[in-house]
This record gives sequence, structure tokens and C-alpha cells, in this order.
Amino acid sequence: MTEEPAASVAPEPGSGTPVALDLQGVKKTYDTPGRPHVEAIRQLDFQVGRGELVCVVGPSGAGKTTLLRSIAGLLDVTEGAVVLDGQVVTGPPAGMAVVFQEYGRSLFPWMTVRQNIELPLKEQGIPKAVRREKVDKALAEVSLTEAAEQHPWQLSGGMQQRVAIARAIAYEPSVLLMDEPFAAVDAQTRAELEDLVRALWKRLGVTVLFVTHDIDEAVYLGERVIVLSNRPTVLMEDVNVDLPRDRDQLTTRSDPRFGELRGHIYALIQKAKAGHRPDSETEA
Repeated sequence: MTEEPAASVAPEPGSGTPVALDLQGVKKTYDTPGRPHVEAIRQLDFQVGRGELVCVVGPSGAGKTTLLRSIAGLLDVTEGAVVLDGQVVTGPPAGMAVVFQEYGRSLFPWMTVRQNIELPLKEQGIPKAVRREKVDKALAEVSLTEAAEQHPWQLSGGMQQRVAIARAIAYEPSVLLMDEPFAAVDAQTRAELEDLVRALWKRLGVTVLFVTHDIDEAVYLGERVIVLSNRPTVLMEDVNVDLPRDRDQLTTRSDPRFGELRGHIYALIQKAKAGHRPDSETEA
């Protein structure tokens, strides 16, 4: 049996790039009827530098969405802390925006595209003229200027997800969380949206934490890939994606290094599915 090509380990953040997001000993347990203290996340420590694009993958049920909701302040952590720009997250922070998988449920069908994007800005009390300027800019960023007065139900799934992305970036967050945002669209639309995320990330300099179940997507998008174990979740490996910064669907996916990284992460997830976790290595 041939060994999997080794992936390079991600460098420790903090040497030159300021830390945007810092998970410090994060644990999460639930109490459910008949099952007290269900351990969802056992121990997670990792950092995301300001302006990084980091992907998170793991087996189905590994707690990826629980992790994202904890980072977003939508769930309380049981132990440890999530720190955003030096401040402990105790609720939804002002400097963070989230794009969910179920874009259809996050958009209001009775509002126009413009009104949907404008709503969070309106709730912030931003003046009307400034809101319009921010919405116009966000629409242009996702190529939806001509759809501004349409309603979400008049648009394709891919266009609706662009609306959700536009609403997030109009808010001008320091950190953008994305929870499997392209899982419900077709392959061609998915590729276009992946390229949109990369383009927006480079242009806007926003920090992105992108959760996906798709290994290829994680390698294509990310500068690093955080691989999670099965529940109770720990960090399997923090993989550095040493591909060129400029990527495209044909050249990048044909790069032998892309295949090596994909194979390495796939092997890690298969180990995780089999119950392996780094904290059990010495138990054999």
C-alpha cells in the first residue's frame, strides 16, 4: 500500500498576521431528554488570521454547524471562549455576518432584492442615502444590479444565494461565516459561486470561515482546511493549502498538488469516520 502524499501543516498564526478569530478550548455539550451532557465538541483550539479564507470539513454529524453557530454567538459554548478581534463572543457580534445554506428561508419573499439587502443596515439605523450607496455597491459586487427590484422568488437558486452574500457584505463585516452555502445548487452554479467567494475575498480583504462537506470545494477555496473528527469533535489536522493564490476551476483542479491535498484530507475524514482522533493515538 502506498502512503498518502503528506500535506504541509498550516503555519501557526500570529507571526505576522493579526488574529481575527481565536477559539480557545471551545467545548459544547447538550442536555437532551434521556441523554444528559451529550458531548458535541470536546476540545477545539485554532486561530484564523485577519484576511484569511479558511475552510472547515469533517464527517457528516461532526458538529460543523454547531461550531459555526457557536462562533456566531447563536449558541453558548459550554467551556472555553470564542474571541473576535480581541473581544469574547457572548452573543451575535457586530463585526460578523453569516450566510446559511438555506438561503430561501433567510430571504423575505415579499421584499425586493434591494429591500432584503438593505434590511440589516436599516436595523442599524444607517441613514437612507448611505444605505442606498452600500446596497448599490453590494449588488454590483455580486453582479445583481439589474435584479435590484425583483423579488427572491423570481430568481434562480444561484441568484438567491448571491442576494444572501450581497446582504452579508453590505454589512461590511470583519468576519464572514458561511455554512455550506452552495450545497443546494447545481454543479455549474456552485463553481461560479466558489469563484465569486474567492474574488470577493481578495477584493474586500474580509476574513472568511467557510464550512463545507465537499473536500474539493474546501481545497479549491481555502488557504487552510480545518479537518474535524467525528463527534465528540476535536481537531484532526490544520492543513495548509499551498496552491497559488490565483485559482481557476480548470487549472487549479488539474494541478497534481490539488489531487494530493484532496487525497490527504479524504484519508483524514475516513479515519475520523472510523472513530480515530488525535487524542486517542496513544491508546492503542
